[in-house]
Amino acid sequence: MKIDRSSRVGDEMQRVISQIIREDVKDPRIPLLTSVLEVRMSHDLSHATVYLSVMSDAKSIEDCKAAIDSASGFIKREVCKRIKLRIAPEFHFVFDNSIERGMQLMKLIDQTVQEDKARG
Repeated sequence: MKIDRSSRVGDEMQRVISQIIREDVKDPRIPLLTSVLEVRMSHDLSHATVYLSVMSDAKSIEDCKAAIDSASGFIKREVCKRIKLRIAPEFHFVFDNSIERGMQLMKLIDQTVQEDKARG
């Protein structure tokens, strides 16, 4: 399987952005359980879509979105220092709630199984 350059850069960018958010961004609005799920790079490496997941309530997620938006310039500058690229990519942060939806579905499945056991 051939892995193209944009995938390799995206993987490295995921590692670096995760480290920056965890260690360098000092905003208390960003919860500890904030993860970078994936970074998808455009083929010309000029745009990076960063998928984030936050395990928290809706208010904390909105606060985290605001904090990430305000820190995006800092994140971009730090990424450019750590990864040598010809063009500094534009970052697009997307918050993904698929993990939370999966947990809700598992809870519903467990609840249904318990109800079926109680009936018969």
